[in-house]
Amino acid sequence: MNIESYINQLVKNAKSASRIIASANTTIKNDALNYIADGIISSATVLKTENEKDIAAAQKAGLSGAIIDRLRLTDSRIRGMAEGVRQIVNLADPVGAFLWGHTRPNGLQIQKVRVPIGVIVIIYESRPNVTADAAALCLKAGNAVILRGGKESIHSNIAIYRILTAALEKAGLDTRCIQLIEVIEREAVDYLLKSDQYVDVVIPRGGEALIRTVVEKSTIPVIKHYKGVCHTYVDEFANLRMAGEICCNAKVQRPATCNAMETMLVHEKIAPIFLPNVAEKLQGAGVEIRGCDMTCKILDHIKHATEDDFYHEYLDLILNIRVVKNLDEAINHITKYGSNHSDAIITDNVNNAMKFTKEVDSAAVYVNASTRFTDGYEFGMGAEIGISTDKLHARGPMGIEELTSYKFIVFGDGQLRT
Repeated sequence: MNIESYINQLVKNAKSASRIIASANTTIKNDALNYIADGIISSATVLKTENEKDIAAAQKAGLSGAIIDRLRLTDSRIRGMAEGVRQIVNLADPVGAFLWGHTRPNGLQIQKVRVPIGVIVIIYESRPNVTADAAALCLKAGNAVILRGGKESIHSNIAIYRILTAALEKAGLDTRCIQLIEVIEREAVDYLLKSDQYVDVVIPRGGEALIRTVVEKSTIPVIKHYKGVCHTYVDEFANLRMAGEICCNAKVQRPATCNAMETMLVHEKIAPIFLPNVAEKLQGAGVEIRGCDMTCKILDHIKHATEDDFYHEYLDLILNIRVVKNLDEAINHITKYGSNHSDAIITDNVNNAMKFTKEVDSAAVYVNASTRFTDGYEFGMGAEIGISTDKLHARGPMGIEELTSYKFIVFGDGQLRT
């Protein structure tokens, strides 16, 4: 196969299909989405069978437990994929939505309305559920999408893609509005990232190395987040029982995700009481703790955290802990080491909570809740494309509205500019 020709045909197909899907009515798009959800449920056995091929290959290749966890499709995750698609059905169609308008003194009527972006490329790594999530969101927002999953999930992705195309055909939509790159050669991505004549935006979803590679190679605009170095600050006025539960959830519930806590900051006044209890729970769940000097004095037999550790996104059962003097020191730490993704404060002090939410410049800032909620599904946006830490166009969970742009429509009756 000539990969350059293969990619060139894909992007041309996407460009042609984008004009068709952009004008599709809401009923047809929702029909396709319902067919996708139904297909996911009815094909659960096939999906698990194909997924086991990927799991076996990943284990043979010696991939980490965290990667294999992201790769695995369980019954609950398959149901979650279908439910995420059904949530999108229930969302208002953003295409054509009226955003703003007025009539000028000269009689011109100016309207600002939502429109699809056009052709979107999604590049992602091991999580096969992204194939369904991304396709469904792009479809509802009226975009054509080209999906490039990681080679470690190729069998799972192809199985899901077959469900997608069958649903599009059943709904009477152009099957080219969702396309999957079915070759695993990296050369395919290189050609894809130079297709700025046909592709409007690239959204990479994965580890920092993947995202930096995409940004460096792409001639197409990229919406991104490099990494999720998320913090939870346990304030001196925190409910310590609640703080312990939140911190354990933020680290342990699913450590391989970008919204998992990587560093816990603890006020010095409550550290001697709080740290031994929470450390016991964390270590009981298999967490390796690395601490600052004060943390190491309070907790026996833990590693000393290095400067580099505080910048690191582990995506694993490893946690940094630092004891801080006050709220300002906690905010300064987050500003220096954080990645503007998701950060939380646990406190019963309203003033401290408000100061934290105002001064921590992250896409999602929490008061008394786990950072694990930074997710389109959990925010009620349906499935998501990813989490953006950019500040232009989209920030935070990227749901259906973030996959649209806008244009101005102007009505006149012969006005001339003088």
